[in-house]
Amino acid sequence: MVQRATNYYDGLFVRLIGDGVSQRIAVERVGTAYLDGKPSPVGKKKLTKKERDGLFWSSDVVRCCPPDAWGAEAMSLALARYLGQEPVTADRLVTRVAREAPEALIRAVRHSGLVLNPNSPRRAELDQAASECEAVAELCRVLDLFARAHRERVAALEAHKAQLAGLSVFDVLIYASLYAFEVLVPKDFTGKLPAPRSGADVQVAWDALSDLLAWKLAGASGSSLKLTDDSIGRSIARHLRPVLFESGTTSTGEAFRYLSAFHALMDAQVELNEFISRSADAFSYDDGIRFERSGDRLEIVEVDPAARAAWQRDGLKLERLHGYWFHRAVDTYVEQVAADPATWMIGRTENAEANRVAWLRSLQAQLRLREAYGVADEVTSDSGETVDLFRALLSLDLMSAFFLRDFLAAFAERVDASGDWIVALQRLAMDGLRDGLQNRMPLTWSSRDSKVSNITGWTVTKSEPAGNPRMASAILDFWTYDMVATAERLQRNEPGLQPHLFERPVLKFGASLVQLPWVVGVQNNSAAAINNLRRLGARRGQARDEARRIEAGLARLMETRGFKTLLNWKPPRDLDDPGEVDLIATLGQHLFVIEVKSTFMRRSQRDAWLHSTTTLRKAGQQLRRKVEAVSVAMASDPELRALLDLTEDRAPTRHHGWIADTSIECDHKRFAGFLKVSVEELLIALRDDRHLLNDPEGLLAGNYREDQSGEADTSRSAWTLYPDGFSAERFIEVIETEAVWDLRDRTQHRPSPQ
Repeated sequence: MVQRATNYYDGLFVRLIGDGVSQRIAVERVGTAYLDGKPSPVGKKKLTKKERDGLFWSSDVVRCCPPDAWGAEAMSLALARYLGQEPVTADRLVTRVAREAPEALIRAVRHSGLVLNPNSPRRAELDQAASECEAVAELCRVLDLFARAHRERVAALEAHKAQLAGLSVFDVLIYASLYAFEVLVPKDFTGKLPAPRSGADVQVAWDALSDLLAWKLAGASGSSLKLTDDSIGRSIARHLRPVLFESGTTSTGEAFRYLSAFHALMDAQVELNEFISRSADAFSYDDGIRFERSGDRLEIVEVDPAARAAWQRDGLKLERLHGYWFHRAVDTYVEQVAADPATWMIGRTENAEANRVAWLRSLQAQLRLREAYGVADEVTSDSGETVDLFRALLSLDLMSAFFLRDFLAAFAERVDASGDWIVALQRLAMDGLRDGLQNRMPLTWSSRDSKVSNITGWTVTKSEPAGNPRMASAILDFWTYDMVATAERLQRNEPGLQPHLFERPVLKFGASLVQLPWVVGVQNNSAAAINNLRRLGARRGQARDEARRIEAGLARLMETRGFKTLLNWKPPRDLDDPGEVDLIATLGQHLFVIEVKSTFMRRSQRDAWLHSTTTLRKAGQQLRRKVEAVSVAMASDPELRALLDLTEDRAPTRHHGWIADTSIECDHKRFAGFLKVSVEELLIALRDDRHLLNDPEGLLAGNYREDQSGEADTSRSAWTLYPDGFSAERFIEVIETEAVWDLRDRTQHRPSPQ
């Protein structure tokens, strides 16, 4: 009894009931407090996750939880969290919920990730609870099939790993590069077009290679990761030269056996990853489907087509946003060239077209980072050095242009001529040697000093005509993936994020740097920059300032539309402290309270679900308190009204709360009743330039003609979101009906000329 009397969660429940809150709402709020990591630290005392779990699951709130409360959001997510952890046991909890609320238990099991953890003690508890409900028993049979399928794929992968266990990380990258030129590199493109975004199959292969890289790094010695010219030479002589230059001789057997084994290893890794993403993660996080057992097979049944369509629609939105920012970059580029034609002139004259595209791509990423993510023109690299963002972006885009033109397109030409990928690679390498001793191998390497020297030429400005080696060094660090540091972290079993290959595409092996032309040449550098800063660099000291700049940018745009805005207002603090309000805006009878969240670009349903149930769920709770605080203050605080140029008899009567998030996931869903909308959608709606989402001048489709830009301008009246002029009412309608994304507008292009 003593423990329960001092239990934080029981105390909170008692206070809520004492305040007149109903039992159902009180349980939901206690569950929310648990999910939000409360109780908050007192002084230096901070509960561990295990201690917090122990408190919550031993509380009377849980022990006496009404059956219908388990189906509500907070307790459902809490139950999923219980099933996903192992240290804390709540005696007979699972059995009780199976008896009283089986549907809630089944949903929690799906969301817990238990599907890939059959040895968890929670899985044993679920088996014991199966006797309480046939639906739970059937769930256990489904989980058994998942577990068997997962075991089979893991066993197959481990068997293939054993065939390559003796290879170094660099050796594996050699075979990965040979595999890429044989399987992944397109055979039918030219270097004249902008770099294509990586397709789904390519991304799957890159992800598989990232997993294999982590496997090798976890077992690699520090000395093997500090490459020298001698160690690189030995690897090339043993693993690359026999394939490219000694094909058909008796000395090539080992290399081709390893290459064949690598093919099998990649197939096994892809098979496991696809099983996890398309089956296990779909089971866990795709509420639009359910898995039904048919004997020893599982079949997918679609139960909510709209939910599944939303995920696909969000992907299409990202593609259109990519085009939107490219068109914005073209407009900015034209202005820059008009002001100073020599601004963008870099590199050799024969590469002018590719370099111009690189410049446009860099402007595209910079505009997006600046306006949608609040990133300043200078950022800090992991080394602590200040980096000019545009020059960092331009350096990567120029690398991409170089690899696309001189490696991938050149390889495609030679494949077309020879019909053999090995012959094409051989000719590519030999032609590089004849053309100034240039490295045209399937992967490239250089010293850090050499790479800095190359990048220095891309940092030339009027004030520094010879470039800036220190800036070049910082830019290189910005894009560097440190193999030694990652290996040390993995071997210490420390938590941390592993970069995707495209996010930091310069692989650092001590003083040597390795690049993969088949990645860098086709990757999406805009997404690379966003995730470099917002995923890998989320804890940078600049992140807070970036969020403030997003808020300020939205405020400026709203003010151009007649809104009166107020940033970062702090309401009076009470027991339910709402915290700082990011943005308040008023126009006519409408008041907007906007909560801004800045995160990264996700690629999986698991990541999207976690974002929904953590960041966005909490944002909804925060916004509820903030809207209430602003509404109360609007009626009683003359100082707040004065800041918004309002009088007591001219206060807004219609209040709106929106969550503005940099990510596209869960777009237009509601959290605690409040609409979640992307920052970019708000920007486009306020700028009224949604026509740029539809490639109006055919730049991306390859249909551009110089004489059609004027026609595109004159047709903008047909695309405006505000044909009767801007108003708060129409702005709300535009956002709530997703008018920015109206696909019907896409039919208004001029058809491509025949």
